Amino acid sequence: MQTSAYRIRRAIARAFIALGVVLAVVFAGFPLYWMFVTSTRTSAERFTSDPVFLPDLGNLGNYFALFTETSMVDWLSNSLFIAFGVTVLSLAMAILAGYALSRFRFRGKGIAAFALFVTQMLPEALLIVPLYALFLGAGLMNSLIAVVLIQTAFVMPVSTWIIKGAMDSVPYEIEESATMDGVPRLGILWTIVLPLVAPSVAAASVIAFFDGWNEFLVSRTFLSSPSLWPASVGLSSFIGEYRTPLDLVMSAAVVYALPAIIFFWLVQRWIVTGLTAGAVKG
Repeated sequence: MQTSAYRIRRAIARAFIALGVVLAVVFAGFPLYWMFVTSTRTSAERFTSDPVFLPDLGNLGNYFALFTETSMVDWLSNSLFIAFGVTVLSLAMAILAGYALSRFRFRGKGIAAFALFVTQMLPEALLIVPLYALFLGAGLMNSLIAVVLIQTAFVMPVSTWIIKGAMDSVPYEIEESATMDGVPRLGILWTIVLPLVAPSVAAASVIAFFDGWNEFLVSRTFLSSPSLWPASVGLSSFIGEYRTPLDLVMSAAVVYALPAIIFFWLVQRWIVTGLTAGAVKG
């Protein structure tokens, strides 16, 4: 009887968990679905008193117009360049910085680690003016490279702390064995440490990619040529003073969201493991 009651309680608990997961997925995915529905409806259908919850799959002309009559392809390419540039550059720097803070003892180590933490206390908007003056003097205005460098500076400290926390949990004895075999430091980092902290690297890559993909403020300030705009800035240009084509805006929003969703889907199985790695030292 006790075993049967336990199984019933366990089945009920699993049912509630499954229901909670379904509700969470619906709650998170409904905005994207509603954007798609809105992009396929006419103005009369969008403003009717009885909302239509199903998309009109026969009315996808907005997506064709989006790629033929606007610069959406160039804007998406610029966004991908910024996102992948920020991801690669920030991870390369964060891996080396995280390894140094985790494994080496040097004067000013605590100050360096605290300095990385302090950088997150300053809002990005507060630094726009000094950064503008700095990059204007360096001749990097109206350049995607400038956006990549600035966003890397903002996201690299976060990636460093995530990766350092994971490296702290890797037993140092593993590296000592490789050192006795004559493996250089970079070889140890690449062949031994990185595979062990790969989940944390994946989690840091998601944060860096989203930071670069969603970038707006720096691009809007530093990029004056519409051909260099990322999709976030290009999408905002559809909003007019007297008229805003909601069908085109929603179509662009759906297309803009897809690459980030795909990237997240590819690495999502690593995220929870990566963000929690290093929380408890082994």
